[in-house]
Amino acid sequence: MTDRVAGKRVLVTGAARGMGRSHALRLAEEGADVVLVDVCGPLPQLEYPLSSEDDLAETARLVRELGRRAVPKVADVRDAAAMQAAVDEGVAELGGLDASVANAGVITAGTWDTTTPEDWRVVLDTNLIGAWNTCVAAIPHLIAAGGGSLVNISSAAGIKGSPLTTPYTASKHGLVGMSLALANELAVHSIRVNTVHPTGVATGMAPMSLFGLLSETRADLGSLYENALPVPMVEARDVSNAVLHLVSDDARYVTGTQMKVDAGVTIR
Repeated sequence: MTDRVAGKRVLVTGAARGMGRSHALRLAEEGADVVLVDVCGPLPQLEYPLSSEDDLAETARLVRELGRRAVPKVADVRDAAAMQAAVDEGVAELGGLDASVANAGVITAGTWDTTTPEDWRVVLDTNLIGAWNTCVAAIPHLIAAGGGSLVNISSAAGIKGSPLTTPYTASKHGLVGMSLALANELAVHSIRVNTVHPTGVATGMAPMSLFGLLSETRADLGSLYENALPVPMVEARDVSNAVLHLVSDDARYVTGTQMKVDAGVTIR
C-alpha cells in the first residue's frame, strides 16, 4: 500500500455491500477514514433485496481491521434532512471531510410499456436526487476544508443509450450533467467533481427480469450490453481503483471528467 489518501476523510454512500463496501475498503487500505451511509432496508419497487444493518456493521468492522476509523450511519439518500444529519454527525466524529463518493443506486428493468411511474420515482429519487442530497450534505464541509473531491458513481448507461432500463439510464445521464454543473460552480472553492462509469459489476444490484428481457423478449438488444474486452463483468475493486485515483492528490487538477471503467462497452 502507498498511502495515497493518508489522513483523508471520505463519505461513501451505499456502503453496506457491493461497490460501496469495495470503495470504503480500498480507500481505507490507502489511509482514509470513512463515513459509511446506507439505507439498510427494503424498497418494495425493487426485484432484489437491499442491504441490512448487519451488512453496514460488517463494512465498518472491515475498515477498522485495516486500522482506519469508520463511522456507520443508517440514512436514506432520498431524504435530504436525514442525509445532512448523518453527514454532519459523521464529519464531527472524524473532524472534517475531504471527499464524498455518491455511490448509492438502484435499478429497475422493463420495456417502455411496462415501466411505471413508480419505477421512475424510486430510480430518479435514489440515483439522481440522492446523489444531489449527498453532494449538498458534503459541500459545506469540503469548503471548510479548503477544497476536496466529489466522486459521483454513474454507469456505462450514463454514456450510451442502454435500453430496457430507461429510468436508470436517464438518471445516470442526469448525474453527468449535475456533476459538470457542480464542477464549474465549485471550482472557485478548489472542489473537483467527476463521474465514474462502470460496465456490469458483480454486486447484488441485479434485477433478474433484465436477463429474461435480453434473452427472450428483446434478444436483438443483447449486443448493446456486451463488453469489447473478453470479460462479462468487471470487479468492484476495478471501479474502486478509479475512485481512489479521483479522491487522491494524484488527480488534484482533474475535474469535470467522465472516467470509464467499462471494458469497452461504450465503444460498441
